[in-house]
Amino acid sequence: MAKIAFIGAGSFGFTRGLVRDILTFPALADSTIALMDIDEERLNFIKTAVDNIVKAGNYPAKVMATKDRAEALRDADGVVITILQGGVDVFRKDVEIPMKYGVDINVGDTRGPSGIFRALRTIPVMLNICKDIERYCPNAIVLNYTNPMAMLCRAMQAQTNVNVTGLCHSVQGTAMMLADWIGAPHNEITYHCAGVNHQAWYLDFKWNGKDAYPLIREAVKKPEIYNAEQVRNEMFVHLGYYVTESSGHNSEYNAWFRKRPDLIEKYCTHGTGWNPGVHAYIADEYAKVAETWRDNIKEELAKPIELERGHEYASRIFNATIGDGELFEFNGNVRNFGLIDNLPEGCCVEVPVLASERGFDAMHVGALPAQLAILNNISARCEELAVEGCITGDPTMIYHAILFDPLTSAVLSMSEIQSMVDEMFYANKDWLAQFKIR
Repeated sequence: MAKIAFIGAGSFGFTRGLVRDILTFPALADSTIALMDIDEERLNFIKTAVDNIVKAGNYPAKVMATKDRAEALRDADGVVITILQGGVDVFRKDVEIPMKYGVDINVGDTRGPSGIFRALRTIPVMLNICKDIERYCPNAIVLNYTNPMAMLCRAMQAQTNVNVTGLCHSVQGTAMMLADWIGAPHNEITYHCAGVNHQAWYLDFKWNGKDAYPLIREAVKKPEIYNAEQVRNEMFVHLGYYVTESSGHNSEYNAWFRKRPDLIEKYCTHGTGWNPGVHAYIADEYAKVAETWRDNIKEELAKPIELERGHEYASRIFNATIGDGELFEFNGNVRNFGLIDNLPEGCCVEVPVLASERGFDAMHVGALPAQLAILNNISARCEELAVEGCITGDPTMIYHAILFDPLTSAVLSMSEIQSMVDEMFYANKDWLAQFKIR
């Protein structure tokens, strides 16, 4: 009988989906599901939802809910982390202060000035969670779903002995999108994907073993397909490889699409469900959720329960490592020790990983195409500076990490970036005890 702990279980839809998936595996059907959150109301909702799944599937699983992290983690075989450090007000400042200086951000949870300050708030909490894991379940398989993925995983993997990797659904999600564009059944597609989180690349993409990139190149010429993902399709046309994460996110990770209002209008306003042209889009979504989440959850609880397994990696990874041992290959976030030859040694990369009863084995990729490596290097090196600055409490390293962010540096001078960073530090001072902020 395995025990799987969810830290930040109040992420209702996500936790419910992962639990549903986990219990579909016979070897995990009798698991103890330990739900932990600091918000008692959210915890009660997710406990009800998980109890309903167990009842509907007639599973022999046990469910516990607690606000005590140690209780949830004690003797756990697997851990899922889905936390959010800081509420809507502080997250809104992450995007509103850069906008004041002309850096137009719409998501801001991964890299750049907003993603870096989100990391500064979250890394200390993640390291504390890892300390508890080392104390109460040192051999557990740990899966992180919290953003900014690369910086959090880099910090946890460098500062602790926890067996952790980070997961993002963009890899399999984009692969299914590309398959749909060329009319290929999902189960007939294979791919080799590597890079950094949210900026990984399909180095090959095959349909029944045959190169499908020529079909994708033809597909993106169709206006309805090109306009569905304008930023990513434009990157594909010019760089030759398809990137994993949405146009909204990727419009922020480079200097090409958001540095002028006319470019935002041309490439970012009409071309994705993420609304990449909208300033502070995700902050606005968080605000809406803060007002409506109770009603939304009650509505979800009233719906019939679906027991069919979804597409997230977590359940298959747990089945491979602590379940029946069936091998599973996925794209995970790990440190770059001999994996991608032309990215910084030790940085966090997203590469194919094999999950088995012995844990995680990351696979050697080799060198990325040069044009892709340039963009990934900028992201990875900025993240390296940010993580080191967070751990050492060095604000100058944080400034330098943001100084070289592609979008920020395309819009602002060095002194303007310094002023922006100073203002962001002051706005976050209550969350950043590791820095001496006056």
